[in-house]
Amino acid sequence: MQELRSRYSALSQREQEVMTLVAAGLMNKQVAGEIGIVEVTVKVHRHNIMKKLGAKSLADLVRMADALGLPHRGDK
Repeated sequence: MQELRSRYSALSQREQEVMTLVAAGLMNKQVAGEIGIVEVTVKVHRHNIMKKLGAKSLADLVRMADALGLPHRGDK
């Protein structure tokens, strides 16, 4: 858990924001609209997040977000 927290804190603020939205179930296009960037940039951030955290799938990423206590869809 400590290793996961350390990896998460190594993400940029934007990557953390994208991770939260993706883990909450938003599609790339929705994430882009929510934070005011283009969809291709969201894809780049997602790739970097997966690589930095060592997630092999979106399901892995969601499990990590859950373990970190990131908000879920509808938690706003």
